Amino acid sequence: MKITLEVPETSLSITRERPEEFGHSLRVAAAVKWYELGRITQSKAAELIGCSRLELFDHLREYGVPIVQLSPEELNSEMNQAV
Repeated sequence: MKITLEVPETSLSITRERPEEFGHSLRVAAAVKWYELGRITQSKAAELIGCSRLELFDHLREYGVPIVQLSPEELNSEMNQAV
């Protein structure tokens, strides 16, 4: 499915990107933010961007979003199960 999004032309000049690059940047920003909020998984974020999970990690790092989205309690539980 393809969705068309209308944005003011001035938006392109702000980011200095071509329309294709701007669309990709929007997908990356949305996927990273939704992952950070816990709305989507890593695999869904990578799918939305059109990249591998390893490439997603680079995008997360660029935005300062931790790769692991676990609470301290969840992390302790995971660590205990691994032992």
